Amino acid sequence: MNLPSDEVPANVIVIDDDHAVRDALGRLLRSVGLRVHLYGSAPEFLNAGPPDGPACLVLDVRLPGQSGLDFQRELANSDVRLPIIFITGHGDIAMSVQAMKGGAIEFLTKPFREQDLLDAVQSGIERDRRRREKDEAAAQFIARYDSLTPREREVMAAIVAGRLNKQIAGDLGLSEVTVKLHRGNLMRKMAAASVAELVRMAERLKASREAPRA
Repeated sequence: MNLPSDEVPANVIVIDDDHAVRDALGRLLRSVGLRVHLYGSAPEFLNAGPPDGPACLVLDVRLPGQSGLDFQRELANSDVRLPIIFITGHGDIAMSVQAMKGGAIEFLTKPFREQDLLDAVQSGIERDRRRREKDEAAAQFIARYDSLTPREREVMAAIVAGRLNKQIAGDLGLSEVTVKLHRGNLMRKMAAASVAELVRMAERLKASREAPRA
């Protein structure tokens, strides 16, 4: 099975206190071209920090000290948005429900089929890739908006609200020619080809600024 390629290598983080399991998972995941990071505990991973590029986390439920489920909650509280695949040799329905409610994409009981894990990993990486692309696009919108002058932002807000050039001129105490100049400048800076596109950008900007950041 070949996972989708990308300019930035995909990563799989494995946290399992069983050395043999870690090695086996590392060999399996590397065999399909993934960059693998193996850790025996959650603190080891936190000390190393997250890798560059899209990633997902294969997490054992039972770990020394902090459990996998506890670590899932810690990551969520810290707004670290890594797709999580739980693996366990001692799972039960209650654990599975708790993990899935916490946002896990899969809960696999050992021994599991290799293909089931690979499918879950592919799903997790693609989910993280889409999130990263969305975050990058939002960052570009924010950078463009931040490049606007205060007056250009006022004109943009009025355009998005559906005001015409003549109305904007009256609202801001400007000439219509000046409004047209500001309008042309902000459309260029925002790389917006139409008012409809500018409105969509404004909606994305609002959502990006309101959303929590990882």
